[in-house]
Amino acid sequence: MSELWQVYAVKYAERNTRTRSDSFLDDDHPAAPHGMDYFVWVLDNGARRIVVDTGYDMAEGLRRDRPIIRDPAQALLALDLDPETVETVIITHLHYDHAGGLERYPAARFHLQAADMAFATGPCMCDVNLQMPFTVDHVCQMVRHVYSGRVVFHEGDGKIAPGVTVHCIGGHSRGLQAVRVMTAIGPVCLASDAAHYYENFEARKLFPIVVDRDAMLRGFDRITELAGDKARVIPGHDPLVRKRFAEHGHSGFVWRLDRPLT
Repeated sequence: MSELWQVYAVKYAERNTRTRSDSFLDDDHPAAPHGMDYFVWVLDNGARRIVVDTGYDMAEGLRRDRPIIRDPAQALLALDLDPETVETVIITHLHYDHAGGLERYPAARFHLQAADMAFATGPCMCDVNLQMPFTVDHVCQMVRHVYSGRVVFHEGDGKIAPGVTVHCIGGHSRGLQAVRVMTAIGPVCLASDAAHYYENFEARKLFPIVVDRDAMLRGFDRITELAGDKARVIPGHDPLVRKRFAEHGHSGFVWRLDRPLT
């Protein structure tokens, strides 16, 4: 099995009513508009495909007034990938926009940091502010998968497949993990919400939803170290990803992350 992978970003939602105060603590222009994209990611080495995060569905979007553009599981069909056949799903953390729709992957084993499950089901969830980014139904679905033997827990660094590893970062959520993927252009780090935007880690600006500020700052260094080059760090929600990487096919919502435009 090849240790070199192709990496795809699949956009399923966007939110353009945000401001910079929603993206950066202590920003100099807090009222300026600042949009956000929502992605799931696919890894493909020709013999095996891995999904990273599962997004959220229409019902969740309506409940939070954050409608989706397309169903994230169905959007995988643009890569000829049927979610019902996916055997490996990495969940970077259990926030609503990364861990919804788990039932769409009936054949999958889910890879998760033990620290994030403990966080999402522990006493911190008595705090409404810490609870806000989680959806209880998503967390309960994951608990059911634990009981059915479909969750693989990692504590820190873990190997998913040859050329694919996970690394606990924390900061934004207690057990947030980034994914390091070996590609033909070198290692790519899917930062997920260790850096929502390029500006978070390039300018060391904290995202406002933060459990541990020190861990988030240290995480900026860690994701750069994992990639070996800032250009190969992929932030979790930045619309600039669509400008820095080549569009895949003609769907209008899939980008190839191991083929930069520059």
